[in-house]
Amino acid sequence: MDGTPAPAAAAAPLSLLRPVRAGNAFEETVERLLQAVKLGVVAYGDKLPPERELATRLGISRVTLREAIRALQEAGYLDVRRGRYGGAFVVYRPPRPREGDLRRALTRMGEDELEDALTFRMAVECGAARVLATTELTPGQRETLNARLAGVNDAAPADYRHRDIAFHLAIAELTGSPRLAAACADARLRVTDLLNAIPVLGPNIEHAAVQHAAIAAAILDGDPEAAGRAVAEHLEGTAALLRGFLA
Repeated sequence: MDGTPAPAAAAAPLSLLRPVRAGNAFEETVERLLQAVKLGVVAYGDKLPPERELATRLGISRVTLREAIRALQEAGYLDVRRGRYGGAFVVYRPPRPREGDLRRALTRMGEDELEDALTFRMAVECGAARVLATTELTPGQRETLNARLAGVNDAAPADYRHRDIAFHLAIAELTGSPRLAAACADARLRVTDLLNAIPVLGPNIEHAAVQHAAIAAAILDGDPEAAGRAVAEHLEGTAALLRGFLA
């Protein structure tokens, strides 16, 4: 970070910043912000939306929001700066994969939970693609999907994970269903630590680029069956890669 003011994360999926329940406002605010940071939708160097806007989105007081941001600052996820170009900036970056990281992540999760997480992700992401393919997309929605596709397929290895997440979450967001978008975000978060423990491989990126293009093409063509199949093929490849590294 070179001191240049970073833009607020205006494109962060609204599903991650949806209103929290009053009874656990602080805890759920921390959870929502951590989701956005760990999934990379508010990436390293990005700034969270302005305090007033973020508090409104989350349906909380600015006092509660400040407490949550302070907690994440103390935990090393955010850096709060004052002044004209101030705000809460993300300073968290997923650690580089090290030998044994994947096995340790699986030990924390458990093999049964992993299989459940993969099944859950398959169900909600295939469903989101099918729903979106039945929707009459506006020019702006088409542009958003194409932009997310270009973003992930043109990404450098260091940026690949969060660009990939942005593409997949955009499909859910564009359905217009906050519950479906939140479910897709939750499904991805369940396997994020495992995926971050795998090196970003060139051949895998090239293969995924073809699959991403097939997903987007099926959605834009209004073919829900083809969209569902394309997502399923892509996620089966990701699951196979995980299992291969764990073998």
